[in-house]
Amino acid sequence: MNKIVLITGATSGIGMACARKFAANGDKLILTGRNATRLSEISAELKAKGTEVYTLKFDVRNRESAVEAIEGLPEAWKNIDVLVNNAGLALGLEPEYEGSFDDWDGMIDTNIKGLLTMTRLVVPGMVQRNSGHIINVGSVAGDAAYAGGNVYCATKAAVKALSDGLRIDVANTAIRVTNLKPGLVETNFSNVRFHGDSNRAANVYKGIQPLTGDDIADVAVYASNAPAHVQIAEVLILATHQASGSVIVRK
Repeated sequence: MNKIVLITGATSGIGMACARKFAANGDKLILTGRNATRLSEISAELKAKGTEVYTLKFDVRNRESAVEAIEGLPEAWKNIDVLVNNAGLALGLEPEYEGSFDDWDGMIDTNIKGLLTMTRLVVPGMVQRNSGHIINVGSVAGDAAYAGGNVYCATKAAVKALSDGLRIDVANTAIRVTNLKPGLVETNFSNVRFHGDSNRAANVYKGIQPLTGDDIADVAVYASNAPAHVQIAEVLILATHQASGSVIVRK
């Protein structure tokens, strides 16, 4: 049976890769993002291949917009089977005592509060139907802090705690909760972190073959397709020459 999969931050990186992989899996997609043009482009691409797609333009940091978007879904799209909480970002790599207040707000409001907003809006319907799956995109950064990562690492540690807490909260139901924890993934992640400094962003991936968005999306689809009695609770996905958030061997 085709599932309805809602993916936040679906216009680039891991989110876009998830859209393509879930589409190839035969699922129906609700794609959300801030960029209307990119949403239209990915939607057209997937529809041309036969996928049913519904797009919602809003920023997960804007709770009013999120509520309006989710509550305004047509009846045929309301019963969301899989929520992929992917929207997230890192901003800056300064010591904690030199960090930007605006960068901190951007990360906390997106990575934590945005995830919570989407969870609060979508999961009650899953509980009512006793069916559903929440896939949160965390990070190896949530396991231990690394130099300059301070607030970003804290937000991804929060994603782990929120995933674990939600899994406890729904343990009496048939709902599953998965926390994906990628290491180095080559997307526009570092470009965003360094506020558009492409040269600095490129250095992050020098000397190592990083993961791709497709690698993470493959794991998301695998988890969603596991038998109903199997809950893939947490997956740490690293490049072969990455041992942790801070140990990377470059050649």
